[in-house]
Amino acid sequence: MADKVELSEAEWREKLTPEQYHVLREAGTERAFTGKYDKHYAAGEYMCAGCGTKLFGSDAKYNSGCGWPAFTRPTDDETIEERRDVSYGMIRTEVLCAKCGGHLGHVFPDGPPQEGGLRYCINSASLDFEPED
Repeated sequence: MADKVELSEAEWREKLTPEQYHVLREAGTERAFTGKYDKHYAAGEYMCAGCGTKLFGSDAKYNSGCGWPAFTRPTDDETIEERRDVSYGMIRTEVLCAKCGGHLGHVFPDGPPQEGGLRYCINSASLDFEPED
């Protein structure tokens, strides 16, 4: 992805709320069932709270019951990056914004089989929402 967003830590702290900073810049996780987009099903686009990149469409969102917003696929494969995460004694696949490098959440192979079988488990704090017109 072209035009990467690179800010200093001070600039990130100024731009983001403390919770957004913890999730996006420190790979934190919000508590399950507390995020504003967990049970949010309006039509529109979910954007990176750090840089505004369109990440997920509402047509890919579903209720997985995991306590975080869940999506079957990103808007475009080039808007996200994935990398191996071995923190906390687990082996997972971390999902990051390709433009700003912000931590979004993780992807798991237990999503709806008819939709490709993936579950993008994403922190609400890493997202902003733009409703459809």
